[in-house]
Amino acid sequence: MLSDLEFKYPGYILFLLPALATLAFYILSFRKKERISAVLQSGFRIRYKTIRAFLLGAGLALMVAALMGPQVFTGYAEFRKIGMDIFVLIDTSKSMLVSDIAPDRLTRAKRMAAELLDHLEGDRVGYIPFASDAYIQMPLTDDYQLARMFLDVVDTDMISGGGTNLAAAIRLARDSFNRISAADKIILILSDGEEHESAGLDVLRGIEDEQLKIYTVGVGTEKGGLVPVYSDDGAAVIDYMRDESGNPVTSRLQADTLNQLAKEGGGAYYPATLQGGEIDSLMKDISALQRDEYETMRVSQFRPLYQYFLGMGLLCFLLAWFLPEAGFGQSKLQGKRGEAA
Repeated sequence: MLSDLEFKYPGYILFLLPALATLAFYILSFRKKERISAVLQSGFRIRYKTIRAFLLGAGLALMVAALMGPQVFTGYAEFRKIGMDIFVLIDTSKSMLVSDIAPDRLTRAKRMAAELLDHLEGDRVGYIPFASDAYIQMPLTDDYQLARMFLDVVDTDMISGGGTNLAAAIRLARDSFNRISAADKIILILSDGEEHESAGLDVLRGIEDEQLKIYTVGVGTEKGGLVPVYSDDGAAVIDYMRDESGNPVTSRLQADTLNQLAKEGGGAYYPATLQGGEIDSLMKDISALQRDEYETMRVSQFRPLYQYFLGMGLLCFLLAWFLPEAGFGQSKLQGKRGEAA
């Protein structure tokens, strides 16, 4: 068994240094007491010095060993990860800066993506920002903490050029799914629906995959708003986007486009509302979809032994505590008085 012993936190062995320093201080204090007693000729002496020092040293060493997490290997265990894959397509075109839905469309879309992460359990999620083009910002992962970090940096400067090429994003997501998985695949589109290329439906009609489902969330309002142009540091609005005639451009939610995409993709369309709840509706709809095993993990199993080291260390301290510390023998002065008598 001792041959299989290993420590989970071997770096904690450094705590042995202050432990040894404490023991050395304790031993030196014993010696100082004896020297004082010898000077005073009081007959005071320290009993069981060697045994007590050994017990204290062993107790400290066992305590540090317990802190290092002693354990023995007991075998392997297999854990299966079951879920489905979700690609979130986030519109990062300039129209997503419109503030017709507070605080603005892009921020609202990112909040919905973060809310989605709160609901997921085992499903993998990936991000594909899109504007004039699209790229995979984060591949499929079940590390939701990592997903939040990637989500924080999504902005409208990620992809240069104007326009909204939703077709490129859908095509990229389709090609990036695991094709041998039996689980359903989900594409969630967070957008205002202003697709300048008008090719998203054509791409969907060319997809022959019954497991692929398209869900869309319309971010914005039908009334719309002006598209702001920010200063270089992004601190202030210095103008509004204008058309060729110099008139300010008003961006409006294209709910019909998003609704058609969802209908063609076998999913559903949800308009973003002030009350929220779009992600709750989405999770309710996808809860019945098929999930499949996508990863099997072989994990080493260990049996912790720290409690034994801790118990033996405490026992050593107790034994050292109950040992008689001092006694009085015949002092030199008393011996001389006895001889005189």
